[in-house]
Amino acid sequence: MTKKILHALTRNNTGRPPFWFMRQAGRYLPEYRKVRATTSNFLELCYSPKKAAEITLQPLRRYKMDAAIIFSDILVIPDALGQKVKFVDGVGPVLEPVSKASDLDCLSSEEIDNVLQPVLETITLVKYALNNNTTLIGFAGSPWTVAFYMVEGGSNKDGTKVKYWAKKNSYSFQKLIDILCDATIRYVLKQIESGVEVIQLFDSWAGLLNREDFKRWVIEPNRRIVKNIKFHYPNIPVIGFPRNAGKKYFDFAQQTGVDGINIDHTVSLDWAAEVLQPICTVQGNLDNSILLSGGKEMDSAVKNILDILSRGPFIFNLGHGILPATPPEHVERVVKLVNSWRG
Repeated sequence: MTKKILHALTRNNTGRPPFWFMRQAGRYLPEYRKVRATTSNFLELCYSPKKAAEITLQPLRRYKMDAAIIFSDILVIPDALGQKVKFVDGVGPVLEPVSKASDLDCLSSEEIDNVLQPVLETITLVKYALNNNTTLIGFAGSPWTVAFYMVEGGSNKDGTKVKYWAKKNSYSFQKLIDILCDATIRYVLKQIESGVEVIQLFDSWAGLLNREDFKRWVIEPNRRIVKNIKFHYPNIPVIGFPRNAGKKYFDFAQQTGVDGINIDHTVSLDWAAEVLQPICTVQGNLDNSILLSGGKEMDSAVKNILDILSRGPFIFNLGHGILPATPPEHVERVVKLVNSWRG
């Protein structure tokens, strides 16, 4: 049987839309919290293949999604490059900031393969455990978004420092982006070698940029990564997610070469169907806060997305990842609605 996710990403009709959820393996599940309690920190969990594989598989046992996405984090790349990265409960990621050109000398690609080897082992374990109908998705953070965390030292919603560096000294900032492009290409190719069948690129902070800067720091690095993936593995689909890009979603889809584009919940469904679906598969875009609250509003939102986007190449997903406080039964309800949908 053809895997529904792969079928959708080649722009074919799949009948019932395939589905998976960003952050489908995570804190909202009690079985995740049980495994998390056995490790002292989040990165240790990401680098523990048996535990990370178990967490990856947990939501599939509950909901039987059409895809598994490897449990890891986009910040394993700066960690592998030698930047100090930690996760603080109640705060999130905390990094020792890279703030100027001379700081780039502290970054090295020499240990990337060794540091990230546990993630590749996780992929192998999950691949072995999946049935023949379930697609295995690998992922990485796109260079602009990873640079955001590296420069800001964490989640600063304004991105003041990273935008200042990119404007004030674009030459040295380009060096950082180039370092991240090379590391990301190396990483995702290794993921594919290990067994993933789709790559998703997360550019979570793309919405901070105007059209000109978006082209330079979002479109061009993603285009470069996609081009390299396609050169080595022409049949591996790539999904891009330039979150909060607004109308620039079209520029991204048209210019990067992605096979699919994940849209956030602010994107008009009619616009996505009219403008995006003629050029690539659309993935999304249930508001994760509506998934959190549930009820009739959630049911209506799910049905509306299915009614409009299932007319073209489509994968049901969220507009951003599942929130930690989300009741698992709300996810179960969405799965039931998608599985019972008849267009």
